[in-house]
Amino acid sequence: MTILSRLSTLFLASAMFVGPALSAELRIGLQDDADVLDPAQSRTFVGRIVYTAMCDKLVDVSPELKIVPQLATEWAWSADGTQLTMKLREGVKFHDGTPFNAAAVVATIERNKSLPESRRKSELSSVEKVEATGDYEVTFTLKAPDVTLLAQLSDRAGMIVSPKAAAELGANFGSAPVCAGPFKFVERVQQDRIVLEKFADYWDKDKVFIDKVTYLPIPDTTVRLANLRSGELDMIERLAATDAASVKADESLNYADVVNIGYMALYVNIANGARAENPLGIDKRLRQAFSLAIDREALTQVVYEGTAVGGNQPFPPNSPWFNKDLPVPARDLEKAKALIKEAGFERVPIEMQIPNNPVAAQMMQIVQAMVAEAGFDVSLKTTEFATLLSEQTAGNYQLSRSDWSGRVDPDGNLHQFVTCEGGINDTKYCNPEVDTLLNEARASTDDAVRKQKYDAAGKILNEDLPVIYLGHQSWIWATKKEVTGFVPSPDGMIRLIGVKKG
Repeated sequence: MTILSRLSTLFLASAMFVGPALSAELRIGLQDDADVLDPAQSRTFVGRIVYTAMCDKLVDVSPELKIVPQLATEWAWSADGTQLTMKLREGVKFHDGTPFNAAAVVATIERNKSLPESRRKSELSSVEKVEATGDYEVTFTLKAPDVTLLAQLSDRAGMIVSPKAAAELGANFGSAPVCAGPFKFVERVQQDRIVLEKFADYWDKDKVFIDKVTYLPIPDTTVRLANLRSGELDMIERLAATDAASVKADESLNYADVVNIGYMALYVNIANGARAENPLGIDKRLRQAFSLAIDREALTQVVYEGTAVGGNQPFPPNSPWFNKDLPVPARDLEKAKALIKEAGFERVPIEMQIPNNPVAAQMMQIVQAMVAEAGFDVSLKTTEFATLLSEQTAGNYQLSRSDWSGRVDPDGNLHQFVTCEGGINDTKYCNPEVDTLLNEARASTDDAVRKQKYDAAGKILNEDLPVIYLGHQSWIWATKKEVTGFVPSPDGMIRLIGVKKG
């Protein structure tokens, strides 16, 4: 054998036996960039998508919108509804190797309740205390019965974080988050990417077939789809409805959709700082006029091509919680004009901040034109979505367009937005009667009683309009053909358990 042939043989052998196996990487295009990666502090929808891969919760939500086990394996309520006892999964580790146990759950819940920057306080406001009643058992003692607590624990309030990392990093936990999900944090470049990799010690690792996940914020829906088609991405969320037909016809792509449980809305600055001193913030008649000037059905047909429905409540018209006594209003320009005149205006100036994605921009340009016919002069201020939410929180806005992804329990679509101390009450609307009704709805285990309370609160909110609801869209995803195992869910999350590539 010649030297050349021997070298060739050695090269082939090394390539075959020494080289690493190809890993499965999933690149997911998101509509927005996530905000801080701390379950206690965050509020963005895309942040929740990242957490779905990174941070297991006490309980999860099935595609049928049922509460199912995750870090808690079973649970039971006391007879009077004031105690919830949960049995915890054994053999679970956090990404830093520290063990998951009852003490870790207690530490996370107490952090969510006490961290100054926490947005979970109102979600856990019914919790008097949480105790480790065993190495793998916790008991929540409530101030009063709160049927919504389980649903809260299926979201960020129930994401258990490493007590070691939380103690070391404090409010800066989002710079290096440590949870107990199927993927662990690797790096983040703001406005560019979030990278996770498979956690080798995950408790359900046999169902994880992806080695690395990269989330890329791409606000432009056209660019997201182009990157999917070119192979730069493997999956995109919130495909534009206008592109649904072309994706369905593309043999290289998969299409999936499901009606969501959230809403699209406009938030009016009622009492959040100096910028609340604007006509809409001061006079509810102008808010009513603004709402009446919008043709919701036309809006959803034009922008979403029939995949969305018009709405005027935090619940879609097909929801059992929808108040049929408050039907979605038809456009009424004459009544809108009369209300504007009654409020002492001929033209009403207002600045509306909107997210920098094409679909939302198109929608709000149409709204801008619709309300102009009634007498509103709307100027649009486009901004990156995480910045928009930050401005809402700070009160640096007059009118702001933001979507809510929805929650399984109706309380999650309403309480934290409109109660006086609500964790995401950026309008700073405060009506003690609404607080009483929504707190009573939380305390009842009778759905009929709860429905009465939500209907009564809805009637007041429909009059005061701190939030002007526009409609309810579908979640739409597209993936490369080689991506299999993805199951769409009405909560809009991308669950990667069982997902394969290639």
